[in-house]
Amino acid sequence: MNDPVAVIVFDVNETLSDMSPMGDRFAQTGAPALLAKVWFAALLRDGFALAAAGGGEKFAVIGAESLRVTLTGLPLNCTIDEAVDHIMEGFAALTLHPDAAGGVRALKAAGFRLTTLTNGSTRVAEKLLSDAGILGDFEKLLSVEDGPGWKPLRGAYDYAAQSCGLETARMLLTAVHPWDIHGAAHAGMRTAWINRTGTPYPAYFTPPDFTISTLDELAPLLTAGP
Repeated sequence: MNDPVAVIVFDVNETLSDMSPMGDRFAQTGAPALLAKVWFAALLRDGFALAAAGGGEKFAVIGAESLRVTLTGLPLNCTIDEAVDHIMEGFAALTLHPDAAGGVRALKAAGFRLTTLTNGSTRVAEKLLSDAGILGDFEKLLSVEDGPGWKPLRGAYDYAAQSCGLETARMLLTAVHPWDIHGAAHAGMRTAWINRTGTPYPAYFTPPDFTISTLDELAPLLTAGP
């Protein structure tokens, strides 16, 4: 029998935050809006590579440096430095997905402890949640910047468990990224995959315990009787 879940762990970027406005930031510099997704995928790839090699760097540093590579040679309407600053500043202006605030409040009302675990900074997470009026629902804001390495390294999830004073088996990671679900599952956490876009889950990753289309579906699933 699975141990009862006590803590819900939230990924932040794309899981809670709606990152679609980042495309507008690219367009405002003269770069194609579609490059936002290409750049973010490259940012994650390079963060994972550094972690796998036994090193690491802050999200913002990798983001800015990978932007310089992505934007080089494009017909921008400003300097590359100005474009990098403008795009990176977009993280501070992001808002929650429409389903996120209600889903968080429902989980808190159901008695779960809530925390974040982001590959980004706690400062960005704090502003995002504060602007949405749900910062007080979270017990902790955790970032891998204070842990042993980026998710999906096992040490990142162990760091969250240690910070909450629990075994990973008492925690459930909620994320939109299958790689995050896979990493958390291998660290012993239960998992909930938010599939807002209806895309298939990659068969090579460990499947989630729960698949939901919006965050507000999670609390009823976790509190349902046998």
